[in-house]
Order: sequence, then C-alpha cells, then structure tokens
Amino acid sequence: MPLPRVLGRFNRRVTNRVLGPIVGRLPGFGQVVHVGRRSGQEYRTPVLAFRRPKRVTFALTYGAAADWVQNVLAAGGCRFETRSTSVVLTDARLYRDPSGRAVPAPVRVVLAALRADEFLEMAIASPGP
Repeated sequence: MPLPRVLGRFNRRVTNRVLGPIVGRLPGFGQVVHVGRRSGQEYRTPVLAFRRPKRVTFALTYGAAADWVQNVLAAGGCRFETRSTSVVLTDARLYRDPSGRAVPAPVRVVLAALRADEFLEMAIASPGP
C-alpha cells in the first residue's frame, strides 16, 4: 500500500521545492528529470534510488500510479541526476517485490513499514547531457 496521494501532493508543492537543490547530494537520493505527458513541461522529482553498474532501481513509495512514474513510462525513459552525475535511463520495468531484494537491508525495513513493495527498474543507456 503506497503512501497517501494527499501526502504526495503536499510533497510536490512544498517538500520537493525545499529539498530540490540538495537532494542530489544526499546518498541514495537523486532527481528524475521527466516530461509531463499532457503539459510537455519538464519536471524534476526527488526520488530514492539504488544505482547498479548497468541499471537504476527506484523504490515507488507512492506506487506505480504516481505522475512521475506514468510520465517516464509514457516517454519511454528519463534522465537521472545525482551527485553531479547525469545518466539517460530507458527500458523501464515495473515490478512488485515484497522482499525488497533490490534495495539494501536497512532500506527494506523502512519500505516494509511503509508497505511499499513496488519498484521501477531502468537500464542506463548513456551519460546524460
């Protein structure tokens, strides 16, 4: 069960604007740069991410119905920025994993408490612009 949408709206309007400038420097966090599927506008969404050599896995704390997830799926990819690094991501794969094998053990505990068991995994296509 993902976090409530009302919390997501609050985070989008308040928390994301405050954390936006620093989230890319925090370990385990970054920003997904994506284009709105209706507006065509570019958005930056702070996310919890786990980078491997050829892929990035995102813990979907608001579930797969979150706007940013739907935008990424509709566009077929996005850019991911963290710690002065930017990569282009493609080949999105949504999946559910109650065991949370794709994330470190301490994070599994938090995600289990939130009942967040949905993930988005994407392949690193190339370094970003």
